[in-house]
Amino acid sequence: MNVLIMGPAGAGKGTMSDLILKEYDIPHISTGDMLRANVANHTDLGNKAKAYMDAGKLVPDEVINAMVEDRLQQPDCQKGYLLDGYPRTLVQAKEFERIAAKIGKPVECVLGLEVDFEVLKDRITGRRICPKCGATYHIHNFPPKVEGVCDNCGEKLVQRSDDTVEKLTKRMEEYEKSTKPVIDFYDQKGLVTHLDASGKPEAVFGAIKEALGKIA
Repeated sequence: MNVLIMGPAGAGKGTMSDLILKEYDIPHISTGDMLRANVANHTDLGNKAKAYMDAGKLVPDEVINAMVEDRLQQPDCQKGYLLDGYPRTLVQAKEFERIAAKIGKPVECVLGLEVDFEVLKDRITGRRICPKCGATYHIHNFPPKVEGVCDNCGEKLVQRSDDTVEKLTKRMEEYEKSTKPVIDFYDQKGLVTHLDASGKPEAVFGAIKEALGKIA
């Protein structure tokens, strides 16, 4: 089961990815986590990426593509993968077509999470994060038992600096410019399931299970 999950910031990719992982036992591969792991483990690719990052430059596509290719050949990907945050651009998508064919792991389904801007705005501005354990809350939809305090470790919750309407607007503009064409690319191949992700998590996951049931 080779799956991509795509959607704008606040669409619920992390929440849905956790549920998919538990249900189908395929690894959730976030490109951000993958990049940090390579840098932390001082791999050849990680060292290359760090050199660009230290210089204040974006890590080039060829390094990210190579990391993805290497990651998808690890033992835990035998049953498939759930890629989150990649491919982010049309250039990456076309290169990933080559990589996926080369390693025999072609994309079978693209989950396109779609949410109206007003819903995203509420989700983003109401989100609170525990800086110690990483737990995520929402002041309306998923509040902690004690206001402003993490249920798990008692740490004071914080709002991320980029969880603002202004930052969300910029991220949406970038999403429309760079990532929307990727969804269109896979749409032309008949691989995208467009999902209304504005509802409750259980309803969204129900629709995802229906989509994945067609390729399981």
